[in-house]
Amino acid sequence: MKNIVVLTGAGMSAESGIKTFRDAGGLWEGYDVMEVASPEGWHSNKELVLDFYNQRRAQLKEVQPNKGHIALAELEIEYNVQIVTQNVDDLHERAGSSNVLHLHGELRKVRSERNEHLITETTEPIYLGDKASDGHQLRPHIVWFGEEVPELHNAITITEKADVLIIIGTSMQVYPAANLIHYIPRGIPIYFIDPNPSISGSSFENISVISEPAGTGVTRLVTELLSK
Repeated sequence: MKNIVVLTGAGMSAESGIKTFRDAGGLWEGYDVMEVASPEGWHSNKELVLDFYNQRRAQLKEVQPNKGHIALAELEIEYNVQIVTQNVDDLHERAGSSNVLHLHGELRKVRSERNEHLITETTEPIYLGDKASDGHQLRPHIVWFGEEVPELHNAITITEKADVLIIIGTSMQVYPAANLIHYIPRGIPIYFIDPNPSISGSSFENISVISEPAGTGVTRLVTELLSK
């Protein structure tokens, strides 16, 4: 069974109604991203940061996986599928995908601010004074600007074993995630799906560019791959 590796970014979840800061000139749902997505922002105003992610967590209850998420799950009928996502939502999992690695953390997880390995799942709000089992304040389990990406090595290992690479809804300009394409085996098929693709057909060997949103582009590609 062939290995399909899927790299997804913000455009994957856009049709489900989840916004990113790049949609609004550096603002994320009206907030300066450095206030809510950096260690400096956290230390400056923990209540603001906690409230921001409480709102994002609540938003997840109001949105659903779109056709693109569902189509990717269907690929598992014929392929070993591993999704490496920059997104912090859980829409891939809710659509039925079995193997999802979150590069930038997960909204429905929190952790000790002193121990990044002390992680707890939650769907509820977290407030100042809510502590992990080590006695330290809980913080969002999100990789903020300036922090290391703990799952990067695992993502590289997955990408190195790809027989097919699919890139969906990402500018391929956010590092280190953008570097993953350089770890794939030479000559394998690459599919790039985005309504405003930042990669052209001449950018990489053996690449097919599908200039469509995730819902339609992924559905069409999955139908093609399952018919082979």
